[in-house]
Amino acid sequence: MRRTRDVAVGVAATLIGVFVALVAAAAGLDTETLSDERLLVSLAVTVPSLVVLWWRRKYPVGVALVLLAPGAVTDMVGGVTAIAVFTVTVHRRLRTALWVAGLHLLVQVPLSVRYPDPDLGTIWASTFGFTVLAIVVAWGSAVRARRELVATLRERAARAEAEAGQRAAVLRGLERERIAREMHDVLAHRISLISLHAGALEIRDDLSREQVAAAGGTIRASAHQAMEELREILGVLRAGESENLRPRQGLEDLDELVAQAREAGMAVRLENGLGDPRALPAAVNRTAFRLVQEGLTNARKHAPGAEVAVRLEQRDELHVRVSNPLPAGPVAPGLPGARSGLVGLGERVALAGGRIEHGVRRGADGPAFTLEAWLPWLR
Repeated sequence: MRRTRDVAVGVAATLIGVFVALVAAAAGLDTETLSDERLLVSLAVTVPSLVVLWWRRKYPVGVALVLLAPGAVTDMVGGVTAIAVFTVTVHRRLRTALWVAGLHLLVQVPLSVRYPDPDLGTIWASTFGFTVLAIVVAWGSAVRARRELVATLRERAARAEAEAGQRAAVLRGLERERIAREMHDVLAHRISLISLHAGALEIRDDLSREQVAAAGGTIRASAHQAMEELREILGVLRAGESENLRPRQGLEDLDELVAQAREAGMAVRLENGLGDPRALPAAVNRTAFRLVQEGLTNARKHAPGAEVAVRLEQRDELHVRVSNPLPAGPVAPGLPGARSGLVGLGERVALAGGRIEHGVRRGADGPAFTLEAWLPWLR
């Protein structure tokens, strides 16, 4: 596409050069200042100038300097000269463009003195040439400035996108480390139970069949729970020892969470369509609780006073939905946030094998921010 564009621009530049040459030749023949011999000489230098013009992008200054010789012989190369000066202005520094334009203006002075225009005269012809070159340089400078601005904006956009990706990666890493710290003790507890019961089966030969079956069931259940915990933290490196971890919470504590929010002054409407939350996988249970907790926290921070609707449904998937209407006006700054809550929720939901959506949606009561997730609970 770029090569096609360059060819199209080159053809257009050649046509402009030919047009200016024909206009200059017609004007010279009309005023009888262009003899047949001078016309042949002008054509002999104009045609090569049009060919040389095709190398102006690769060698802008060199082509402009080469065109000084034809410019001193005939004014039929005026269009070619203007295009060459314009190219120098676009691709080189302004100082270089001014030097090149000044040289072309100087070589035209002897030509205008030797072959003066009967209508304009030498002074006005030189003034016209100066004006044309000044316009060309100004136009080229504007094009160069615009290209530099576009390049700078593209570079900033690419840098901002890269930085946003890096920030998201850092936030995901921090959330994974936090999950690993939170679940370490539980996973170790499950493994210690398996070791304890396996050791009992190994060293005791006086156990009844019922006792052996009970110990085996406990080992199987503990192993299953350990696999659930391990599935969440697979691939996550533990950063090291941390401060005391908060107690793990699940949907069993949902009523307490809602009550605490109401005590804090929030209007919360809870529609809990779940049965026994203990029947859910542990990872799904905790992730669903974390979704509701994060939704209430965001509503308290960004839409204080708004009624928050919390809905949980258990069908083929566990559906969790938290929504609140957008505030009518600007909200005073509240608690600062690290903007990592939704990123961390995305990681948690993905680790649990579910999917998440969040954003502003327009409903019957107006626009509302909705946090929604679907988590698998059938194994």
